[in-house]
Amino acid sequence: MKKKLKASAVQMESAPGDKESNFRVMEELVKDAAGEGVELVVFPECCVSGYWFIRNLKPEALDALSEPIPGPSTERLRRLAVQFRMTLGAGWVERGESGQYHNSYVVALPDGRWFRHRKIHAFEHPLIRGGSELTVFDLPGGFRAGVLICYDCNLIENVRMTALRGAEVLLAPHQTGAVRSRNPHLMGMIDRQLWDQRRENPEAIEREFRSDKGRGWLMRWLPSRAHDNGLFLIFSNGVGVDDDEIRTGNAMILDPYGRVLSETWKASDERVTADLDGSLLDEATGRIWIQARRPELYHPLTVPLGIEKETRALKFQE
Repeated sequence: MKKKLKASAVQMESAPGDKESNFRVMEELVKDAAGEGVELVVFPECCVSGYWFIRNLKPEALDALSEPIPGPSTERLRRLAVQFRMTLGAGWVERGESGQYHNSYVVALPDGRWFRHRKIHAFEHPLIRGGSELTVFDLPGGFRAGVLICYDCNLIENVRMTALRGAEVLLAPHQTGAVRSRNPHLMGMIDRQLWDQRRENPEAIEREFRSDKGRGWLMRWLPSRAHDNGLFLIFSNGVGVDDDEIRTGNAMILDPYGRVLSETWKASDERVTADLDGSLLDEATGRIWIQARRPELYHPLTVPLGIEKETRALKFQE
């Protein structure tokens, strides 16, 4: 019998620094998902702590926002997963064992176990450090999953390595869309007034979300991450006000052929759901391509060219 999994990707507007408020929103979304028999819910990057305001925090404020893993948010997420017999993923700022900080994501399983991914390409604050490990684990029901946070997914090597470790489903929590940039070909910001008037004029803000500021940009590369590696991809994202930018949401789920199974461009907290059919994996083009690899030719991929820079420096050159 082929494995199947009912999964949801969430887009939500997080209140900066208000973990209690953000958890309440998440809990309501989980309850709704449970009523539909959803088995996996993927929330956005830093959905618990809030995101873009982090870059301006003084060290003492960053320390107050952060928490250890395991810690209070880990336990709250774990209890929620056990209560609703569901796998849940959510992110916040972690205070590591040696006092360092990370942009981290925890996946809690219904049996009480949990896994953590530290964003590899972190840039949110000078004191936040990038992680140094890929994260792959088994989900209930037979699928093997990996986690890559936002910028981690932009580098094709990260997704390929996650697939080579056996991932069949990629959890891809983000905070992106309509970012400030000096690059005239990269997105562009959304007028805050369009968001504030989203209920009176939903067409205007949805047009922006579907444009190259949101979905248009995502569709240039996101399907290829799923297709070229033969895996399901669950894209969750922030939506709405995120400090001085507007996130575009565009939550979606893609199959191993890069086809969109479910998506939204609504200007609100939303959850999209799809059934992941494991029978699509065996003959997926990307999985066949992986078998055709010539590893003996790829040593140059591991050799520094001298042009490498910290993600933080590159991010703020966009």
